Amino acid sequence: MKLTMLGTGNAAVTRCYNTCFVLSEGHQHLLVDGGGGNQILTRLEQAGIPLTEIQDIFVTHKHIDHLLGIVWLVRILAQQMNAGSYQGVCRIYSHSEVISLLHTMADSLLGKKIASQIGRSLLLVPLEDGQETSWMGCQARVFDLQSTKATQFGFTLQLPDGRRLVCSGDEPLPPHKKALAAGADWLLHEAFCLQSQAEVFHPYEKHHSTVADAAALAEELGIKNLLLYHTEDRNLDNRRELYHAEAQAYFSGRLWIPDDMESLTL
Repeated sequence: MKLTMLGTGNAAVTRCYNTCFVLSEGHQHLLVDGGGGNQILTRLEQAGIPLTEIQDIFVTHKHIDHLLGIVWLVRILAQQMNAGSYQGVCRIYSHSEVISLLHTMADSLLGKKIASQIGRSLLLVPLEDGQETSWMGCQARVFDLQSTKATQFGFTLQLPDGRRLVCSGDEPLPPHKKALAAGADWLLHEAFCLQSQAEVFHPYEKHHSTVADAAALAEELGIKNLLLYHTEDRNLDNRRELYHAEAQAYFSGRLWIPDDMESLTL
């Protein structure tokens, strides 16, 4: 399975795109979040991923840097369905608040022809904390991060070879969910900034982690591969080196600090 980071930045970045990514197995793709605008369409095109091959989409929460790109996808996917160029069904999964918002935005902003595809070929699927589902033929389980800002879901995914991937959305994995990630082969975790620059970026005020925080958590949980995203962009040119240097003081596994549009094989 391949992971392609379409964007790696937090909500306020201007030098990269907001955090969203695709998991791919052959011609099957799971899109996780959509970033904050129609640049999601460009990113998918650059990654060589046709919209006609995206049949599963997961939205972690309602913040605009994750949700607005999904609204653009709803528009374009529904247009393709109306034109007969999208075959099959596309499912968008999230918790009930996001699903309700997508219904409202489609009805209010996108017009009757677009909204008519919802419930037909474009399905909005609400999930509950702990619910299991299947994406690309792989078993998935969603979990509530119990964020105090907005309801946010992460997920665990059983990869085809039996390994386990955990995505914690864009907030720290909370103590009551650590058991879900313990011993995971991959942990995708936010790292808002370097610990040494916490007084510059104020991650804790925004309910985020530093690189050191995320690395220490991964070490505690016995994670094999730690991928850091949802970062600031002022250090973008040398982010990889700086984040590696700080994280390696706390984490003994393999570290991944990808750039936008970078792909890796899981």
